[in-house]
Amino acid sequence: MKIDLTETTSSKINNALISARRAIGTPAIGMVLTLVVVTDEENAYDALKAASDSSREHPSRIIAVIKRVSRSPRSRRDARLDAEIRVGSDSGTGETVVLRLHGELANHAQSVVLPLLLPDAPVVVWWAEDAPADPAKDPLGALAQRRITDTGTAEHPLDGLAVRAATYEPGDTDLAWTRITPWRSMLAAALDQQPAQVVSATVEGESDNPSCELLAMWLADRLGVPVGRTPSQGPGLTAVRMETKNGPIVLDRADGSLATLSMTGQPDRGVALKRRDTAELLAEELRRLDPDNTYATTVKFGVEKLAAPDEVAAATPAAPAPETAEGDTPEAEKPKAAAPAKKAAPAKKAASK
Repeated sequence: MKIDLTETTSSKINNALISARRAIGTPAIGMVLTLVVVTDEENAYDALKAASDSSREHPSRIIAVIKRVSRSPRSRRDARLDAEIRVGSDSGTGETVVLRLHGELANHAQSVVLPLLLPDAPVVVWWAEDAPADPAKDPLGALAQRRITDTGTAEHPLDGLAVRAATYEPGDTDLAWTRITPWRSMLAAALDQQPAQVVSATVEGESDNPSCELLAMWLADRLGVPVGRTPSQGPGLTAVRMETKNGPIVLDRADGSLATLSMTGQPDRGVALKRRDTAELLAEELRRLDPDNTYATTVKFGVEKLAAPDEVAAATPAAPAPETAEGDTPEAEKPKAAAPAKKAAPAKKAASK
């Protein structure tokens, strides 16, 4: 069921929600949280679809906040609220309220959202695009226990990481961090299988992908070794190579779907490591509402502390010499045979008198 309300108020929206639930025969509220999605008209469809898909795992009231840009000075002075209510099959397992804020009201979105929050339920705010510099101090962010941003959508992703580090508050998280959860799990499992000391590491991926930097910073922070970055054509994160005293551990994903895990003394193994869509990432973040301390220490590590290529090369152990039979000497170390002496040139005949 869909209900359109023009020039409305938060009170009228709440009454319409109650009437809509009764009309479809579900007057009880069975939702576990309120998800506030801040987006624009251009990205509203994709953001609402991702939020709706994630609600199959986390039934929630989704409140989409769309700030409409006013073109004329007169329209910027006028404040108007339009709403669209979706319940039942049109809103996954929860209910959706799409708010379009016009004029001066766009600067006071929190006053519209606050009366629509579910009582005694956690609040999560997700900025699908253009997250504020300090999410915790944003008027909408101040209402939430959890604040989700995505530096992958920023114009300058690496600068965005620095901003996230400088303004971090408990409850902040980043979908660029969520994207590397399977990579972190696979690398940790590989070190459990081959518990050797790591001496250096290299992360390979697209140069403007913040997930690559976050994975490199996580490795450097946790292992305490030089970790470098190598650009590639992608897609996204393509490979991680950890040099150990027992040989390299390589996790290589060239096609964005299937990866190969290679370790010394073991056969190569194929592992599923597909790139996940936004709905899966959002559902993962909604599973926890407590602060992510691992993300906090990683993002604060700083991109500038990652090692230069020469530092990684200096820390990488040299390849072992080839094994030979007992008593033999490797070809490279065998002394070269002396070159045969050249025959003396024949003496010139004396000139005849």
